[in-house]
Amino acid sequence: MLDLPTPSPLPINEPVLSYAPGSAERAKLKDALGKLRGEQPDVPHVVGGRELRDGASFDVRAPHDHSLLLARAHEGGHAVTEKAIEAALAAAPAWANTSFEERARVFTRAAELLAGPWRQVINAATMLGQSKTAFQAEIDSACELIDFLRFNVAFASRLAEQPVSSPGILNTLELRPLEGFVLAVTPFNFTAIAGNLPSSCALMGNVVVWKPAENQVLAAYHTMRLLEAAGLPPGVINVVHGNGAPVAETCLRHPSLAGVHFTGSTKVFQSIWRGVGENIANYKTYPRLVGETGGKDFVFAHPSAEIEELAVALVRGAYEYQGQKCSAASRAYIPRSIWPKVRDLMLDHIKQIRMGDVQDFRNFMGAVINERAFSRLAGWRDRLKSDPNAKILADDGWSRENGWFCGPTLVELANPDHPVLAEELFGPLLSVYVYDDAKPEGIDAALDLVDRTSPYGLTGAVFARDRVAVGHAVKRLRQAAGNIYINDKPTGAVVGQQPFGGARASGTNDKAGSAYNLLRWASPRVIKETFVPPTAVGYPFMGAE
Repeated sequence: MLDLPTPSPLPINEPVLSYAPGSAERAKLKDALGKLRGEQPDVPHVVGGRELRDGASFDVRAPHDHSLLLARAHEGGHAVTEKAIEAALAAAPAWANTSFEERARVFTRAAELLAGPWRQVINAATMLGQSKTAFQAEIDSACELIDFLRFNVAFASRLAEQPVSSPGILNTLELRPLEGFVLAVTPFNFTAIAGNLPSSCALMGNVVVWKPAENQVLAAYHTMRLLEAAGLPPGVINVVHGNGAPVAETCLRHPSLAGVHFTGSTKVFQSIWRGVGENIANYKTYPRLVGETGGKDFVFAHPSAEIEELAVALVRGAYEYQGQKCSAASRAYIPRSIWPKVRDLMLDHIKQIRMGDVQDFRNFMGAVINERAFSRLAGWRDRLKSDPNAKILADDGWSRENGWFCGPTLVELANPDHPVLAEELFGPLLSVYVYDDAKPEGIDAALDLVDRTSPYGLTGAVFARDRVAVGHAVKRLRQAAGNIYINDKPTGAVVGQQPFGGARASGTNDKAGSAYNLLRWASPRVIKETFVPPTAVGYPFMGAE
C-alpha cells in the first residue's frame, strides 16, 4: 500500500511585525545587527554536510557602506560543483525513501525556528548584505520565507489525488522525486526566494545543488544554517558560492541533471535553456525548467483613478527596496486630465524620502546592490538627461562616495516607444508616459501601448474608480501580466494569497507559493493492481453462434 500523506490544513500567513520605536522586535533586531556587523564569517560551501573553503576568496560588503566587510566567501567553480553533484546523488536514495511526513517535519521546524529565535538573525543578514530596510527585510526574509515553508507543506500534502478504480482493480498514484538532481539558482534581492527555491524541491524528495547570488552570501549562509538546525540531512541541499557560470556549466553537462529552479535575469535563464537544449541527448531524463525572470511592470491609470491612492502606489511601488524587485513599478501610463495633480503629489512624496544606511530606521531607501548596478543605472540617467524626449522631474540623492546610492528618479517621456519604457532597469527609476484621454480612442490606445511596448509579462496594476473601466482594462491586458493588481501597487504578493509568476520574457509562470510550482518537482507514477487476473486468452465475443 502506498504511503500517502495526510492532507494538512492551510496555515495562516505569518504576521508582519512593525518595528515601531520602543517595540521588543526593534530592540532584538538592533542587537542582531550589532552582532552580525562584527562577525565577518569565512563562509563555506556546504557539500554533503561538510564545510569546504576551496577556491579563491572574495569579500562580501554592505552596499550602503563600502567600508563594512560582512564576510568572505569562496569561488566554487567546476571542482566544488562536481563534488556537490556527487554528494547530492549519494544522498538521493535515502532522501527519496524518506516519507513525506518526515521530510515535511524538517521544513515545518525550519519555519518555526525562523518565526522564533532565527527571525532577527536572518533579518539582520538581509539588511546588511542586501541593503533592505527593517520593514522590507521583515516581509521578505522572515514572513515570506516562513509562509513558503508552511504553505508548501500544506500544498504538497494535497497533491496526490487518486485515480478512479474499476471493480476488481485498484489504481493508485504516487509522486516520485525527479531522477537526478536539481540546480537551484537564486537572486540577491529576496532572501525568501533564495530559501524557497532549493527547499521546495527538497520537500518533494529531490536533492539540490544551490547556487546563491554572490551579493546574497550572508543571508544564504544563515539560511543554510537554519535548515541544518531544522534537521535537514547532509547532501540533500548542497551550496556552492561564487561565479554562477562555471556552476551552471558543470550542472548542465551532467547526465543526471533533472531540473533547474531559477530566479534571475531573462538573459541568464535563456542561456541555461539553451545549454539544456544543447545537451538534451545526454540526459537520463528531460530536465524540468522553471524560471521567474525579468519584468517591466506597469501601472495603468484610468481618468477615474483616485489621485492620492495612485500617487502613493507609484512611489511605494517604484522606490521601495530601491526598485530592485522584479515586480517594481517601472513604467506608468497616466491620463493627461489627472497627470498634473498626480505629478505634484508624487514629487511631494519623493521630497520626503530619506535614503541612507538601513541601520537608521528613519530611512525609506538603502543602496543598490553593487557598483555594476549603480553604473548601469547612472548610464541610463545620463542618457535621459540629454534626451529631448525625456524630462527628468526628480533625481536627487545619487552618490557613490560611501555606498551605491541611486536617488528616487522620476522621468516623463514624450515618446511612447522609448527604450526606457521597454527595458528592465532594476532600480529606482520610474518612467511615465502621459496619454491623451480626451481623444475617443485614447484609453484603448494607451492599453495597447501597455500590452505591446515591453517583452515582459510579470506584474501590473490598474487604477480606476469606474468598475466598467477596470473590467475592460483587465481583459485587454490578459497576457500582459501573470499577477495584476486593481487599485494597488504591482508589488507585494503574499504566499497563499497571490501565487507569483509571469509569462512572456518573465518566465514559465509556474507560480511560486502554490501547488502548481510543487508539481513541477514531482514525477507521477501510476500503479494498477488487478485482484483476480484472467486465466484464459480468449474473449467472450469469440464464442460460436
